[in-house]
Amino acid sequence: MAVDDVDGTLAAMGSRLRAAREHHGATLAGVSCATGISTSTLSRIETGRRKPTLEVLLQLSKEYGVSLDELAGTAPAPAAEPRATAPLSFGDDKAVLPLTRYVGGLHAHKHVLPAVEGPPARPRQVSHEGYEWLCVLYGRLWLALGDQDLVLTAGDVAEFDTRTPHGMVNAGPGGPVEYLIMFGPQGERLRLRTPPAVGRGNRQPNRAQAGREEQP
Repeated sequence: MAVDDVDGTLAAMGSRLRAAREHHGATLAGVSCATGISTSTLSRIETGRRKPTLEVLLQLSKEYGVSLDELAGTAPAPAAEPRATAPLSFGDDKAVLPLTRYVGGLHAHKHVLPAVEGPPARPRQVSHEGYEWLCVLYGRLWLALGDQDLVLTAGDVAEFDTRTPHGMVNAGPGGPVEYLIMFGPQGERLRLRTPPAVGRGNRQPNRAQAGREEQP
């Protein structure tokens, strides 16, 4: 394999490692405790700012229960099965459906939070390298972003630097919540390409961080 191919494969592993960790239901801090690899090193590898060594890859492969071929993107494609696209389930009953292949750059998930019977506790917050865009499809989502509390409903969107502590839960009784998340490397932003409306003066379109701030 040429040097450029090796570098490209190592660079693409960052997003696959992040996906494997999330599918495993682990945090950076938890993986750091289990493997002895610092959280800063894990974060830099996941965001492509540091190439993983073979020793690190072997540790993480064992921790996440995935093969090196899967992390490198060279594993044979699995045979088609009816359950191949089933959502991934987490301990809190959240279901996550990956919408993109993890080959670096932006990737997307659809999240589904089950209905709850009573008012929830404030979401547990995490922080990590990256940038995130969120759009609510259905229901009411409580987004705890730093010291802010936002309740987003269908059609509301938010974008934020994931180094800011953040967490999401179903805002309360009334049914499940469905939302889309796009995650990208630190410093990356979505680029608005919509032209100004004809006949409405010179007003330019806005990139808004939408959402109504309120207490759940």
